[in-house]
Order: sequence, then structure tokens, then C-alpha cells
Amino acid sequence: MSYTLNEAAKATGKSKTTIHRALKSGKVSATKTDSGVYAIEPAELHRVFPPVPTERNAERSIRNEEEHLRNDLGTLRIQLESTEKERERERQQLEETIADLREDRDRWRQQATALLEDKRPRGFWKKLFGG
Repeated sequence: MSYTLNEAAKATGKSKTTIHRALKSGKVSATKTDSGVYAIEPAELHRVFPPVPTERNAERSIRNEEEHLRNDLGTLRIQLESTEKERERERQQLEETIADLREDRDRWRQQATALLEDKRPRGFWKKLFGG
């Protein structure tokens, strides 16, 4: 199984640029696939660049994972704060709407009550005799 340029860089702990320079200068030989990707044989690569111990690769991948998790966690915190602010704004709008509706209800209730009260003038005799 051959390495791609990226895999070769990871396997040796070198940058892709360093590996590419070695390929261009002829220090390391490789073939290009039909899609233009380098196919580098491990034996040929490690003849020039010794392999990185697997512990080092594991440590690096763990550090990378931890960094990604920290970044993801930071992103999630920002999204959560944004969502909380939006929910608080919506809650305030709803409370204002409820207060407005209560005011309107009370005004309508007062109007209805006033209309239901008998405000017709009483007749002369009813006023006189309290009937």
C-alpha cells in the first residue's frame, strides 16, 4: 500500500512541502496516479525519512482531537448564548403582548359593564316613590 503526500507527511512527521521538495529533487521517488495524486512507496519514503514512532502519532492525534473538541465546545457555547439571548428577547416580547392584551380586555370589560347598567332615566312617579 502506498502513501499519498499527506499520509507520507504524517508517517514521517515532516510537512507536505518537505516531502514534495524531496520528490521534486529526486531524493524520494514516487508515481502519480491518473487523478494526479502521488503514490509513494513506504520503503522508498522511509529510506530518506525515518518513520515517526506510533506513540508520537497517537499523541499528535489525541492533541488534535482535544483541540477540535475545545473548538467545538467553544462554538457550542457561543451558539447556546446566542440562543439564550434570542429566547429572552422572545419572552420579553410575549410578556409585553400579554400585558397589552390584558389592558385591552379590561377596557372592553369596563365598556361592556357600562353598557349593561341601566342608565335610562326613571319616570317621575318612580323617582318620587322610590320604585
